[in-house]
Amino acid sequence: MRLLSVWALPFFILVVLICGEFKGVKVYETFIKGAEEGMKTGFQLLPFFLAIFGGLAVFKTSGALTALCKVCSPLSNLLRIPDEILPLGLIKPLSGSGTIGLMADLVKKHGPDSLLGTMASIIAGSSETTFYVLTVYLGAVKITRPKHLVIMGLLGDLAAFLVAVLTAQWFLKR
Repeated sequence: MRLLSVWALPFFILVVLICGEFKGVKVYETFIKGAEEGMKTGFQLLPFFLAIFGGLAVFKTSGALTALCKVCSPLSNLLRIPDEILPLGLIKPLSGSGTIGLMADLVKKHGPDSLLGTMASIIAGSSETTFYVLTVYLGAVKITRPKHLVIMGLLGDLAAFLVAVLTAQWFLKR
């Protein structure tokens, strides 16, 4: 298995090169052209990345996340959602890495087989990072009015969060 993992990528690259040459594709020139287009796209998206990651940093460090969790606490208590899980549901639409960090903290503190560890794991894998995806894709194609996409994405995130919580509670019967 170790040998396979070491040689899988070089073997794949070699197969692509051989197939490209066999079909008459100028592999090196095509690669350079694709890399150039990728760099242009990356530079075009840089302001969008700065906006989303800057906004996320301000959201977390300003205390807005904590305040929003407190505002949502009565509803989450009614739905039997643990207070420790609520920040995951609020961060997930913004940042996958932020969600993974919060999930890792919960799993480390409560254990992977605990209710909170299970909920956190399901939440981390259950939906998309809506604002990140919209930033990248809509920024790339220059869509400037994404109101309906944002609403539908957030509704999907909410549904995934609630189903993740209910699924964990159901499987662990707590």
